[in-house]
Amino acid sequence: MKKSRYKKELYLLQIELVKFQREVIAKNLRVCVIFEGRDAAGKDGTIKRFTQHLSPRETRVVALGKPSDIDKKSWYFQRYVPHLPHGGEIVFFNRSWYNRAGVEKVMGFCTKEEYEKFMEEVPNFEHLLVHDGIGFVKYYLDISKEEQKKRLQERKNDPLKQWKISPIDQKAQKLWREYSLARDEMFARTHFAYAPWFVVRADDKRSARINTIKHFLSRQSYPEKNEELLLFDPKAVFEFDKSCYDKGLIAP
Repeated sequence: MKKSRYKKELYLLQIELVKFQREVIAKNLRVCVIFEGRDAAGKDGTIKRFTQHLSPRETRVVALGKPSDIDKKSWYFQRYVPHLPHGGEIVFFNRSWYNRAGVEKVMGFCTKEEYEKFMEEVPNFEHLLVHDGIGFVKYYLDISKEEQKKRLQERKNDPLKQWKISPIDQKAQKLWREYSLARDEMFARTHFAYAPWFVVRADDKRSARINTIKHFLSRQSYPEKNEELLLFDPKAVFEFDKSCYDKGLIAP
């Protein structure tokens, strides 16, 4: 996507986001959006474009660090529950409880028993969120192995992105296949009718950001909604389905 088109569309979409937030505040709604994906998939940048012009009092970004000793002794979902949205608030999770289905599984940070327990509990947990009236959306940003390699190298060379470098990043390429298998199992076991996964093809950062915002807003109801503006590319953002693999829409 060309920069000129990107800037123009982003400006108009951020106006739509402000309209949507006005409705969230006025009706005391609760909205929770989670972003998952490989290292360097563009979660930070996408969330930044969502939140850039929203009210900071009614918007939160949650990016939890390593679990504490107390967290490790508690129910797995317990550390996430306090961060769920209150009335009139939009919360964006930059990685979420799905850490257990990805990083923790691949890196051996959880046992097989803990992993299976998570998989057994997550359907009920997310059903409770939706049943209680929380607007809940799950996005997975998917990139190719070549694009990840390029972005990880850029992080090393950019003095402003040094904070993004971690030991886990260093193993991302080496463990590519393991992460693919973990992702595929996560999709197979946690794609629910009431809480589906939406996949974002994120090799093109600008297209990924624009189409994710369009997709998100197209699913919302609010006054003065510009429906025409919110027509997204169905090959850039789409609901997960097993046929996505055959169509080559998900990186192997």
